[in-house]
Amino acid sequence: MSIQSTRHPAPPASPARAPQPDRPRPALSRRALLAGTAAGAVGLSLAACGKSKKTDSKTVTVVTHDSFHVSEDLMKAFTSETGYTLKVATSGDAGALVNKLVLTKDAPLGDAVFGIDNTYASRALDQGVIDTSATVTLPQDAEGYVVADTPALAPIDVGDVCLNIDTGYFTGKGLTPPATFEDLTKPEYKGLLVAINPTNSSPGMAWLLATIGHFGAGSFADYWKQLVSNDLRIAEDWTSAYETDFSGGGKGTYPIVVSYASSPSFTVSDDGASSSTSALLDTAFRQVEYAGVLKGAANPEGGKAFVEWMLSKAVQEDIPGQMYMYPVLPDAALPEALTKFGPLSSAPVSVEPKEITAHREEWLNTWTGAVGK
Repeated sequence: MSIQSTRHPAPPASPARAPQPDRPRPALSRRALLAGTAAGAVGLSLAACGKSKKTDSKTVTVVTHDSFHVSEDLMKAFTSETGYTLKVATSGDAGALVNKLVLTKDAPLGDAVFGIDNTYASRALDQGVIDTSATVTLPQDAEGYVVADTPALAPIDVGDVCLNIDTGYFTGKGLTPPATFEDLTKPEYKGLLVAINPTNSSPGMAWLLATIGHFGAGSFADYWKQLVSNDLRIAEDWTSAYETDFSGGGKGTYPIVVSYASSPSFTVSDDGASSSTSALLDTAFRQVEYAGVLKGAANPEGGKAFVEWMLSKAVQEDIPGQMYMYPVLPDAALPEALTKFGPLSSAPVSVEPKEITAHREEWLNTWTGAVGK
């Protein structure tokens, strides 16, 4: 088994979310790379920890992960429609983002937050980071993603972390592709899988949770030991796994990788008729991203306006092309490539957010022991 360094990656770039302390989002963010565009109009400002500063009542500061992207015309529309100027403070990935918000909750870094996911949502609520009085009206289909009966942390988009395969590799070898978690322990798939360090990466953490939800808290370690015996490789972050090690995304030699269910919509042929990769939807864990108003915000009304804007149809329909996630608005139009080659799982593995918060460190320690890190 090959395990990359556990040092925290430099602020990144890539298609799955860039890394920083807790959960990686590759610098060129998966979303940015896949969409091939960036929100150039977004003013990037990283607020300093410490005393909060009075902000102009017409300015809304949003603290978010490094992969936040919205089309420039929509950014302008937000200002013209609400009268607020939007400033974006990037803070790494979901884990780094929540940790920073907790450490600065007595002097909030902004007015609103986007990018807290369901692996950290309970912690953000328990630590009093979110203004639970600032609620918004949610689309009906989004209500099932609400954490702790608190719609103040509003679901914005969803995506499935799962295994991806290089279909050409298996066709060329005359080998039937794996389909389930259990398949990966079979000898015919020895040395073919690259997973991601969950202590370093949000996609890595999501897939660890997929194995916990599937096998159970008492048995997932045995499964990882079997993967190690089958020559599992563990990459430091999504970028290394997908763009370097994966034969379907880079020049690597591993035809199976942990990525997103939407990733095959990025490897579509020029004529749009096929994709060179596919997702194993029976190995998926659903990731949900939330937005909310920060408790103690200098401009709570502006923060609420931002959350409502993120749920507007225009922004919801922009999300798939900019961040390659699925919007929670049920009638939002979706890109054809996404629906054809990157559908969500019909039955993703789930783990309750409260359970994740209560056992995260325990599970990570167990995983570390199982893989010999």
